[in-house]
Amino acid sequence: MKVATWNVNSIRTRQDQVVEWLQNNPVDVLCLQETKVMEVQFPRSPFEELGYHLYISGQKSYNGVAIFSRTPLEQVSTGFSPLLDAETVGELDEQKRVITGIVGDVRIVNLYVPNGSAVGSEKYDYKLLWLKVLREYLQTLLDKQPYELCICGDFNIALEDRDIHNPKGKEKHIMASPVERQALQSVLEIGLADAFRKFTTETGHYSWWDYRTNAFSRNMGWRIDHHYLTPKLYEQASSCRIDIAPRKLPKPSDHTPVIVEWI
Repeated sequence: MKVATWNVNSIRTRQDQVVEWLQNNPVDVLCLQETKVMEVQFPRSPFEELGYHLYISGQKSYNGVAIFSRTPLEQVSTGFSPLLDAETVGELDEQKRVITGIVGDVRIVNLYVPNGSAVGSEKYDYKLLWLKVLREYLQTLLDKQPYELCICGDFNIALEDRDIHNPKGKEKHIMASPVERQALQSVLEIGLADAFRKFTTETGHYSWWDYRTNAFSRNMGWRIDHHYLTPKLYEQASSCRIDIAPRKLPKPSDHTPVIVEWI
């Protein structure tokens, strides 16, 4: 099975690029983030014509997540609320950042982690709270259901220095501060491993490049889009790669797809 994750930075803007990519890369499951559109306005037909079933949690102009699957998903849900109590979730589900469903014996969890804006800001605190609740949500999934997990999406965190083209000053930089990294590490400690690092250990491989300063042409990127797998699935993983081709297109997303495959 092949599962891809891609922050498309507006599905309506990038619709043709995603269609073309799926024609050339007919993955079993595609997880999208930052779709930036309500469900009723989502361009469904081009993807349904390719044979995909669409599951969408949309929001006007911001956020938004979706899963395309060749096989119909089971037990689809959105947000933290289906598993956690209202007091724990609070207002976190107002932003559409979580969608999940089961295909075969694997539960796919598609996430768009908050960016955090700036270290020490209110949005930064929101990000840390969101990650804390995410850990509880994923732990509850593991405790209640006998499925392997593929947790994928835009995590807006470079977990290690080798995930950044230049880690100098990372302590004060959003997406690389020690507190953010520790928050993500705490999530992984429930029993998740980074699929990409099973196959590629060196630096220089990134999934996001700033639109400014010719960052892509200079490969001044960050690896912030990830696939995290539970142990059995991690052992079954046969590849995990970053496809930089869509980032070379005119008016691309600032992210590019990351694809994991398991036997």
